[in-house]
Amino acid sequence: MSPHAAAPQQEASATGTLEILDLLRTGEILTKSEIAAHTGLSRSTVNQRIDGLLDAGLVVPSGAESTKGRPAGSFAFNKTAGQLLVADIGATGMRVGVCDLTGAILHEVEITIAVTEGPTAVLGLVKKEFSSLLERAGAGRETVLGVGISVPGPVDTATGQVVHPPIMTGWDRYDIPGWFRDEYNCPVIVDKDANAMAFGEQHTTYPHVRHLLMVKIGTGVGSGLISDGRLHRGADGAAGDIGHNYVPKPEGVDREPECRCGNTGCLEAYAGGWALLRDLQALGVDAATVADAVRLLRSGERNAVRLARTASRLLGEAIAVTVNLFNPQVIVIGGQLAAAEDYYFAGIREAIYRRSLPLATRRIEIVGATRGNQAGVIGMALLVAQAVFTRYPLPRLQAAHAAAEDIRQPA
Repeated sequence: MSPHAAAPQQEASATGTLEILDLLRTGEILTKSEIAAHTGLSRSTVNQRIDGLLDAGLVVPSGAESTKGRPAGSFAFNKTAGQLLVADIGATGMRVGVCDLTGAILHEVEITIAVTEGPTAVLGLVKKEFSSLLERAGAGRETVLGVGISVPGPVDTATGQVVHPPIMTGWDRYDIPGWFRDEYNCPVIVDKDANAMAFGEQHTTYPHVRHLLMVKIGTGVGSGLISDGRLHRGADGAAGDIGHNYVPKPEGVDREPECRCGNTGCLEAYAGGWALLRDLQALGVDAATVADAVRLLRSGERNAVRLARTASRLLGEAIAVTVNLFNPQVIVIGGQLAAAEDYYFAGIREAIYRRSLPLATRRIEIVGATRGNQAGVIGMALLVAQAVFTRYPLPRLQAAHAAAEDIRQPA
């Protein structure tokens, strides 16, 4: 048989394996007949693929009967066949976690560190925490199937590098994936924080929503887009950078504020957490962190409340532009400042309904994030799992394909 003739068979083998694995990763416990019915694969092909996945340890038999009378001979995804390591890096801190292969957090730690300390300091601490978390989980480096890093800046999806990040001093074009490859022989996925949050919210809370907009208001302002059920990154990974849209100067403002991206008049320069701190400090209010600003808002401090209400209107008007363009079914508002929802959500909602077309808002839901400060870790873990099992060659999957091929070949 010629190499050209063999290629389609190898591709078919890989496709069948991935289809079965993707089906079982949803949490279903299925028999071979049910798998064949769901996938359209022949019974003999299902037998081959299941045997390969069993050999690779990614699927396990499920002999216990379920409440629905599930018979022995069923199969389930083995979520404990390896671990995913994830770090959600923010402007002033990060959460680092070890997750199972479904994205569920096994252990995590929250650390205060400024992203402006640079990649060596921040990623060095991430690597150290990864080792500690694996030890807590009773696992080693060889069982890690994927690493995920989310960052508060624009990411070139082809390279995993941040490109001219406004708040990440010293990170421009830094090889983040390369930092981990020597230690972990697996895919390393880098994405922006709002994308991870959008993916996590959609998959865990709104799985049937096909069009979702995630807006993160923290130190900066960012957004992530789920379009037709998939994360929309755009041509180069720059989609959703709402914080650097231009905002016309509001009435009573003397001059357009300078943004940390180098432009003036950006939404973030009016409504980001760092801008709120700038304006509070200019008024003589003692506020050093975004958490301080949230505490002031919750206590009803009049300057903080006034600034937040102006910011909420500007945020709503900027989001309304996206609503008219994108027509999401659900808008999720998250991030540190979203914790002061009494002072943000009403203004955001009012501006969205006033500035958006009636058709685009007749069924829209505007809600707070459901995953709190774990949203980035959960979303990034799910992104890594998706990449590991669909986009990248994984040694265990290759072993499964090879096992299926060995079974298929006559003795």
